[in-house]
Amino acid sequence: MARKLTKREIQRKTREIYKAVGNTPQRMRSIANIKTAQFPYRAARTPNGVTPVERKTYLGSEYPTVWARRLPARTIRLLSTELIAKPLMGYIASPQRTGYDRLEGLKKRQAVIFVANHHSHADTPLLLTSIPFQWRKRLIVGAAADYFFKTKFGGSLSALFIGAIPVERNKVSRESSDQIASLIKRGWSFMVFPEGGRSPDGWGQPFRAGAAYLSIKCDAPVVPIHLAGTGKILRKGKVWPTDHQLKLLLVLRFGQVKRRTAEPTQKRSSRQLRS
Repeated sequence: MARKLTKREIQRKTREIYKAVGNTPQRMRSIANIKTAQFPYRAARTPNGVTPVERKTYLGSEYPTVWARRLPARTIRLLSTELIAKPLMGYIASPQRTGYDRLEGLKKRQAVIFVANHHSHADTPLLLTSIPFQWRKRLIVGAAADYFFKTKFGGSLSALFIGAIPVERNKVSRESSDQIASLIKRGWSFMVFPEGGRSPDGWGQPFRAGAAYLSIKCDAPVVPIHLAGTGKILRKGKVWPTDHQLKLLLVLRFGQVKRRTAEPTQKRSSRQLRS
């Protein structure tokens, strides 16, 4: 049974309640003053006639991906490739991989530029599960900045699970190309789709000069990869394959390694990649 309060205790409790209630309006006014406070509690206003400085969004080509190349992220990426991507590709298709003998002349720790035709969203997981581990463990993937990095959430997933790095499709970004070149010189292999996007009709699109430029600048060999059959599943506009598209034969063939020739040009090197 609750103890009965004395008269003095009741008076003390009453004073505490009145004090708490009485201070409430004052506290609310203090909070309102803080919310409407100006400098120095908030940044000073931009003077009239002066164009305000745009805040960096860190999206698109400015998205930072350094964290995705550190050991914890690389470990997660390798595990997800082996435990999720590879079984998933085996479920939705029947990949046939050939041409590994053409990679035997490459050094084990040599950075390589992998280029492939692009028809489907299935191209990237097929390549990631097919490129030998010695290059896949230190591999970055050129991804469209305006598609994969338009939101922080999408950019984080792309960087974490496929090792994506933002690349401009419609223009050459000096900062982006220098960053990729620096990574290649430090032993990171690079995978890119030179067409700049998925083919809408299955036919090959004109190659951009980015891969050829990086090969010349970094003196890195280029390995062309031909993909066939991926356009029948997860083509442009599709998110998941239908039942009748499952277990289709997908062909991945490594081509002859392309090396820099004497006094090359980007245009000539791009033609060599297409041949």
